[in-house]
Parts: sequence; structure tokens; C-alpha cells
Amino acid sequence: MKSGIKLAIILAVILIFSGCAYVHIKTPYDTDLDKTELGSKIGIAQAYSLFWLVSWGDASYAAAAKNGNIKTLRHADQETTQIFLGIYTRWRVIVYGD
Repeated sequence: MKSGIKLAIILAVILIFSGCAYVHIKTPYDTDLDKTELGSKIGIAQAYSLFWLVSWGDASYAAAAKNGNIKTLRHADQETTQIFLGIYTRWRVIVYGD
């Protein structure tokens, strides 16, 4: 019984520290970040996936710009959150502009 609990704890630690249990990454869609002007508005669009079987949402630039009432895009970021090997996944596109 005690060896089963030890094994479960070791596996949980391995999953957490290997990035399998929880991942949260935010990356820019730009190469010259030192010259980027963000603009005065922010728009966000999201899409989700559950159990690798069902997905919904619209994480496109167009949807994010529409949600933020942005006519001119200046910069964009991508954010991904995954829980336990992708059982739950959220993609976000964040756009900045005027």
C-alpha cells in the first residue's frame, strides 16, 4: 500500500516538472520587437479543445481584431494553456492596434 502511494507521488512530481501536467506559454508574432508600437486597443480571440475530441471557438486574427474594434493591426501575441497532456487546451490570440 505504501509503495503504491510513493509511486503515485513520484509520477505526479515527474508529470508536473516535465510540463505534462500544466503548460502556459505566451509568444509574440513579431520579429523586431524593439520597433513595435502596440496601439491603443486590445482584442482577444480564443479557441478550446477538450479530450482531443471536441474543439470550438475562433482564435483568428480577424476575430480578435473584431472583438477589439481594431482596424489597423500593429502586434499580436499567441498564448497556449494545456492541462495534462492536452486533455484541456486553450489557444488565445491577442492583437494590439488602432
